[in-house]
Amino acid sequence: MDKILELLKLNVKDHTEKKNGLSYLSWAWAWTEALKADSNASFEVTLFNGVPFMDINGTGMVWVTVTMFGKPMTCFLPIMDHRNKPIQKPDAFQVNTSLMRCMTKALALHGIGLYIYAGEDLPEQEDAPAKSEVKTPVKTLEAKVRDDKDDANIALFGQSMIDFVGICKSGQDLMSYWKANQEQIERLQANNAALYEKVVHVFKTARADLPATKGE
Repeated sequence: MDKILELLKLNVKDHTEKKNGLSYLSWAWAWTEALKADSNASFEVTLFNGVPFMDINGTGMVWVTVTMFGKPMTCFLPIMDHRNKPIQKPDAFQVNTSLMRCMTKALALHGIGLYIYAGEDLPEQEDAPAKSEVKTPVKTLEAKVRDDKDDANIALFGQSMIDFVGICKSGQDLMSYWKANQEQIERLQANNAALYEKVVHVFKTARADLPATKGE
């Protein structure tokens, strides 16, 4: 636990770059920090019929699992262009770029740079500058959904949740994956209620059928 707390406190701002309003952490730096914390750290790319991405209606979704301190954490990421839109028939370079970004996202679940995915400027245990007394209005979930005009991304996420159930090995992994994607799940619920209900049904059914942990 102490090692995880140390990773959560890492300030990554000198190793990020911004594109289209989003912050991207250097995968090489993040992986170096992972190895410093755990020399046995490893990552695995999920293959689909020998291909390193899942084909979804001509677009691609990559899956990467990072294991640190003996705990695997899996993340997925659509293969997107510079406008963060899904790419039809991605090439090798685009697939590789998405795999490295997905690996970095999985590292964040272990604590490295997690705060930048929450839209924060500093890790939670660093001294932050004094906040202005003038409060900045916080967007509601409904406003975020209205701003997210790409319904295809929402549907892509919902389908990927369902597809994940097909490769999941235990109820523990199933629930860990659900908890790791709460923000996207809330957007799915607000933007596509029917697909959300389908995802919930599939997860509940799988949870009842899967063993509690791997190897049972």
